[in-house]
Amino acid sequence: MSHAARLEELGIDLPDAPAPAANYVPAVRTGNLLFVSGQISQDSDGMIVGRLGADMSVEEGAAAARRCALSLLAQVRAACDGDLDRLVRVVKLTGFVNSTPEFGDQPKVINGCSDALVEILGDAGRHSRSAVSAGALPFGVVVEIEGIFEVR
Repeated sequence: MSHAARLEELGIDLPDAPAPAANYVPAVRTGNLLFVSGQISQDSDGMIVGRLGADMSVEEGAAAARRCALSLLAQVRAACDGDLDRLVRVVKLTGFVNSTPEFGDQPKVINGCSDALVEILGDAGRHSRSAVSAGALPFGVVVEIEGIFEVR
């Protein structure tokens, strides 16, 4: 099944690829690897802001990370001339969680992104990963996730 067909089967519409918020490009390809810049937690209502361990639950953080997964896939699709089926696999994710010093469940938050990628892409969505705490993130968002993808 194609990635696009799987999205349709799941009833998921990818957002448009978000534009950069500063002086960088959304993605850089070298050979068969595509490096996608950090995607912040946002939905159709705007940026998802908050801080884990202060005013947001792990479940809310994981939902915000899921939104990052959709933005990452939107960037891959845009970088592949609109053809998400050129995505071979997710190689590596680095997830940053806006959290208090005492909060220690960053992996559970970033699972929201990882679980979404596996749900959508199957084995091609399995990846290596880091999940780290950040004392603050741009615009006060909950999560920012960057990724490396293999494409053809």
